[in-house]
Amino acid sequence: MSIERPLDRVATSDTASDASRASDASGVGSSVGSGVGGAGVSASADAGTATLTVDELSARVGMTVRTLRFYAGRGLIPPPVRRGRVGYYGPEHIARLDLVRELQAHGFTLSAIEGYLERIPADATPQDIALHRTLLTPWMRDLPETLDRKALVRRTGRDLSDDDIEMLVALGVVEPTPDDDVFQVATAHLSLGVELLDLELPVEAALAAGRIFSEHGRAIAEELTEVFRTTVWPHFRDGGSTPEHLQQLIERFKPVTIQGLVLAYERAVGETQRDTIRRTTNRPKR
Repeated sequence: MSIERPLDRVATSDTASDASRASDASGVGSSVGSGVGGAGVSASADAGTATLTVDELSARVGMTVRTLRFYAGRGLIPPPVRRGRVGYYGPEHIARLDLVRELQAHGFTLSAIEGYLERIPADATPQDIALHRTLLTPWMRDLPETLDRKALVRRTGRDLSDDDIEMLVALGVVEPTPDDDVFQVATAHLSLGVELLDLELPVEAALAAGRIFSEHGRAIAEELTEVFRTTVWPHFRDGGSTPEHLQQLIERFKPVTIQGLVLAYERAVGETQRDTIRRTTNRPKR
């Protein structure tokens, strides 16, 4: 059974950054498709492939007719092809609705989703639109889970002092909510947060490390995104790769890049240690 959530009620802290995050996550922005730069949805769908009535489309995508008309009114899908008094929908509508559902599932607001769809060229095919969803999915973080303190203690398997909670907040694993002892928890990273608690690091060190990772991580992401957009994506697109092959590529791209970052970091730490030792041994004796 499909459960829908109104897009304008999805919780998010920053609509503008959400739109940017959706675009950055794919690494291609408006480069998917045959156009250059987004132009919003096309004026109408392909008349030859539009064969579904609104009721049939509703059954096909698992959304109510009311929701479909709401999305159409906001420009998230193009108008139907009119044959007499009946409107018909096709693969382009299905592909866009699947993409909307994917973005919605990851907590993006309606405004953020509208902004992302505007980047998709008007002449993008249903396959192009489906690729946007394929490109986005592996990079999306899971939505945080709401847990009270007792549930958080059960999940971690240990008692949590106020200092422990403060450290988890500093690490970005836990975020306070307006309710006392209720938190938004990045459950995928909770075990790592608990391991860091065992190290008994000062909170100031965790905050400083977090700032360093955030600053440099963003810079790396932006540069790798540009490499993917200008080099990797055109190579496979122009080579006629199938959507299935591209999906496999993207699914493998994330772990490969993460492993590359880990190796680069390990190498850099080793070089830094050697430089420190050399500076120490070469220091003039007093």
